[in-house]
Amino acid sequence: MGRCVDRHRPRRPAASSRVDGAAAPQGHGGDRGPLLRAGSIQRIGAPARGAGAARGAGVHARPQHRGRRLSLPAWSEQFDRDRLRNVPSTLPPIITREWAWAGATGAGVRVAVVDSGVDAGHPAVGHVDGAVIVEHDPEAPSHVRFVEGAHGDVFGHGTACAGIIRSIAPDCELFSVRVLGARLTGKGHVFAAGLRWTLEHDMNVVNMSLSTGKQDYFGLFHEIADAAYFRNVMLVCAVNNVPGPSYPSEYASVFSVAAHVDKDPLHFDYNPEPPVEFGAPGVSLDVAWLDRGRLTASGNSFAAPHIAGIVALTLSKHPRLTTFEMKTVLASLADNRTAALRAG
Repeated sequence: MGRCVDRHRPRRPAASSRVDGAAAPQGHGGDRGPLLRAGSIQRIGAPARGAGAARGAGVHARPQHRGRRLSLPAWSEQFDRDRLRNVPSTLPPIITREWAWAGATGAGVRVAVVDSGVDAGHPAVGHVDGAVIVEHDPEAPSHVRFVEGAHGDVFGHGTACAGIIRSIAPDCELFSVRVLGARLTGKGHVFAAGLRWTLEHDMNVVNMSLSTGKQDYFGLFHEIADAAYFRNVMLVCAVNNVPGPSYPSEYASVFSVAAHVDKDPLHFDYNPEPPVEFGAPGVSLDVAWLDRGRLTASGNSFAAPHIAGIVALTLSKHPRLTTFEMKTVLASLADNRTAALRAG
């Protein structure tokens, strides 16, 4: 997530959100589980730490999975030419920001923040429409326990992300899925269970300012991300803060996001060379934090909720858009693309 500087009083530094089993500090993993990383400053186009670095990791670190095969609805019987002959168009010939979200508020869109919890009492958040704590329990089925009901934020990270989403899509229905602990770390199977919870509870948009770099979880998260894609549950994920693999942000089915320096919350860029697809504000931002306070923070963690908010805003006006179509809309409206069109 990068360093956070509290402008009001001293506070512990913000560690990277890591999911790697137990509460493992940076650089420690071993057999303790996957690393959930929040964001650090990783700008689109930066050759060493940005898209190029992540792309290299994706090429060289792709594991082979010999477990059960993923069950994907890709068989030919689903393609019925007669049924698909007259599919109505949901996108206009020319996509504009006015068409996309003018007059929209996020109403009717369910947005989940999978993180360290959300402080529903923070002025920047206003309220939370639902919440669940997902935690490791060796006695529970699949070693995961779900505790539904109001809860707080154990670190501040989730509240920061929720506040950004609320500022862009103020009338969205906001849900908190707490999978991280007080050290901003967690276990991979808990993260996966929390992500599955969002699918089972009909979320439309899911913000994940965290990830895992542990290859053992590549197949599991890929399966969940594909399931979300086919259900049009739009997963927005911050890319890793440092060079290396990052799941689920490397999957084509998610909206992968890194930070840029612009402060306009609706300024975003498109990167035609994945795995990092979009850039959004994430450097020296004023964000909500613990104790109803605010601080200045930088990181890919805070870029992702900008895209999640824009997706929610657009969905509230165009609820029939698919994930594929939403990516098309964002790619068409990105500031770097529209600037290039204006230039000729």
